[in-house]
Amino acid sequence: MILVTTDGVPGREIDRVIGLARGSSVRSAPATEDFHAWLENMVGGEIPEYTKLLAQCREQAVDRMVADARARGADAVVAMRFVSCEITSGAAEILAYGTAVKLRA
Repeated sequence: MILVTTDGVPGREIDRVIGLARGSSVRSAPATEDFHAWLENMVGGEIPEYTKLLAQCREQAVDRMVADARARGADAVVAMRFVSCEITSGAAEILAYGTAVKLRA
C-alpha cells in the first residue's frame, strides 16, 4: 500500500477515487507510567513514556486505515493526515485518514 501526504503519487496516475479511508486508536498510559511521566513533567523535557505511547497509537491508526483502504480495493492512500484529540484526562485518540485510490496499471 502506497501512503503519501500529497494529492497524488509521483510517477503514477490515479485511475479511480474510492473515497475516505480511516483508522483510529485510543490509548491511555498505565498508572505507573503516567505517574512517572507526571514526575518528569515537573522538571521539563521530553516525556519518553508518552512519546512511545503516541507512536504506538499512530502506527495502529495507520494500520487500521490501510486495512480499510485494502478492504475497499485501494492501491494507495493520498492526502493522508493525522488528527489527535484528548478523549478524557489521560486518554488520547489519533485518527489517520486520507483518500483511498486505485492507481492506473
